[in-house]
Amino acid sequence: MNLCREDLLAILIASDNVSLKLKHGRSTDVHEINRSRQKVGEYHTLFSQLTAHPEKFFEYFRMQELTFKYILNLIENRLKKQWCNFHQQRILPEERLMVTLRYLSTGLSFRALAFSFRMGKSTVAGIVKETVEAIWDELYPIHMPMPTSESLKKIAEKFYEIWSFPNVIGCLDGKHIRLNCPANSGSMFYNYKQYFSLVLQALVDADYKYIIIDVGGYGKQSDGGTYLASHLLHFIENKFIKFPEPTFLPHSRIEAPYVILADEAYPLLPYLMKPYKPEGLTERKRRFNDRLSRARKTVECAFGITYSKWRILSKSIETSLDLADKIVKCVCVLHNTVIEREGLERHLTDVHIGGHNVSWERRGRPATQAENIRDTLSQYFEKYPLSYV
Repeated sequence: MNLCREDLLAILIASDNVSLKLKHGRSTDVHEINRSRQKVGEYHTLFSQLTAHPEKFFEYFRMQELTFKYILNLIENRLKKQWCNFHQQRILPEERLMVTLRYLSTGLSFRALAFSFRMGKSTVAGIVKETVEAIWDELYPIHMPMPTSESLKKIAEKFYEIWSFPNVIGCLDGKHIRLNCPANSGSMFYNYKQYFSLVLQALVDADYKYIIIDVGGYGKQSDGGTYLASHLLHFIENKFIKFPEPTFLPHSRIEAPYVILADEAYPLLPYLMKPYKPEGLTERKRRFNDRLSRARKTVECAFGITYSKWRILSKSIETSLDLADKIVKCVCVLHNTVIEREGLERHLTDVHIGGHNVSWERRGRPATQAENIRDTLSQYFEKYPLSYV
């Protein structure tokens, strides 16, 4: 009697003790432990209980249930899989999102999640990869769109209102994301802290939200070097990101362009302001440095909130470099989504953010135009101190 492949699979499904290697090498058998997923798996035993206790739901998912449902609604179609009676325990989109958020919020390994959710390790890895891609693709056009001149002007108004620094469209900094040594990368990802990392470079607004992120810089580079090699520099200098036209500073007839704030690691450019060097500071320059440092805390706080909520960033990401890039981008857009839907107060966390100052070295002096702009701002702050504004 000749049996077709489908008939043979049906016979195998009826037997719990037989396993067949298919053409691509995977087994049709499910491990005995994982067969009880719908009875004792974490999703089936815990999710309904979490929905009955909002505080515990927030603690588990790092977001409210309404936000979870909002994200699920946007990505659900991307996570639906074709199903037939060969799949005895199909994994629903809701469970896929739960697995992924648990991975991002705890940094647990795929193996640990596989045991708690009663799945195969490779299944968990596949779920995380597909879900982080779906989250980024569906959420970034809504919660991290390309900034326009008008949106940057609104950001600048917020910076002046909250941080008393006019004409600022964002604060820039870089953060090292620990990861396993990428294959065939040599020492390019090995940073000065003596571990392998890629760099998340972010432009952040006055409300600690990411405006633009650039992921994938080599850990070996300084922040300034990463910026010079980044897409962000390319977008700004080729005017894909359009700054608002220069305007008068508040309460004055002093005209100044819109700028980005950064620390000592970055170059001084007409649109990128950094502090004066500490040697020989006058009172005017010291006042400028203090005001810049005060406003620039937004980017450090954004990193702090992100790290404290999504603990995957606090551990070494044990995936391919490509997936690590996607994980970081997914976390950043989740950060924006949660803040925009739930407000900021509940997500503020007092976290110490270790920083470093690496001098950005270049041949020659900074451009005169950039120095003049910085001097103009420092003179403005001398005339209009914080007590005035």
